[in-house]
Amino acid sequence: MQLRNLLEAKGFQRIVLRKMTTGHYTCRAILNSKKGVFIIDTGASASCIDFDYVGLFNLIQEKSDITAAGAGDSNMKTALASNNVLKLEDHQTKNMSFVLFDLSHVKKAISMVDPSIVHGILGADYLKKHSAVLDYGRNCMYLK
Repeated sequence: MQLRNLLEAKGFQRIVLRKMTTGHYTCRAILNSKKGVFIIDTGASASCIDFDYVGLFNLIQEKSDITAAGAGDSNMKTALASNNVLKLEDHQTKNMSFVLFDLSHVKKAISMVDPSIVHGILGADYLKKHSAVLDYGRNCMYLK
């Protein structure tokens, strides 16, 4: 039995991914009724969005004393955005929270080899919650 048939029989939904020239995988999503592109990052503990896109996605910033580290930088100021609706194809998540911080270092690194715009990152918090299974061979993931 193929992986796709097995997972879909167990209620998983297939999400198409795009492999960037950098090797990162992205997916198209709708966040609060606005289209966006997100990197799938199993190494990121939390899902996040660049401060530049707070207005685009109608995010409501909440204060945060947490500093972020990772993706080539550390001690970055953050904010939180809670109670958002994220939709990947037919898979919808309500009450989704994102960490907001400056992703310019990530966007700059990606733009050197790929002109794609990336709005944020879907991290391990989201992937674990939805029992994500990544199929790198077929450029897709499955979410429950």
